[in-house]
Amino acid sequence: MTAPADIKLVITKIKDEAELLQALAIREVVFIEEQHVPEAFERDDEDARAHHLLAFAEGHAIGTGRLVVLPSPPKGEKGTWGQIGRMAVLQSHRKHGVGNLLLRELETEARRRGLTGVLVHAQLYSLGFYETHGYRPVGAVFEEAGIDHVEAHKKLSP
Repeated sequence: MTAPADIKLVITKIKDEAELLQALAIREVVFIEEQHVPEAFERDDEDARAHHLLAFAEGHAIGTGRLVVLPSPPKGEKGTWGQIGRMAVLQSHRKHGVGNLLLRELETEARRRGLTGVLVHAQLYSLGFYETHGYRPVGAVFEEAGIDHVEAHKKLSP
């Protein structure tokens, strides 16, 4: 599904602290308020080194995601890998393709950086979303921030 034709969606790299604060506000609404993820877990040291994106609709920040380059590849993989995470879209803009656009842009950035692949820690209810984008589940279900997840990998072609 895509955004209605009358809504202009724009995905941009976060350029400054003000935009990072907008991303953190979206994550607070989605993860901390809606999903009851502890703030201490949701905010981490990776934010300082991550590549962040913001999705805007009609000039308002409505979604975010980040890419972190991992220090070593996941078990069983080779090369340089990244982790896509903190993908969040405000409830009012879900089911309009915002997540698809964010994921595609984060994968594009991973390719630009020459990464071999990317992984996600997918909440079980969202695994199908990632599978439609070529991710495959790896390993058993695990709990993260009180929510069941599964790790899913995607190898990237140049």
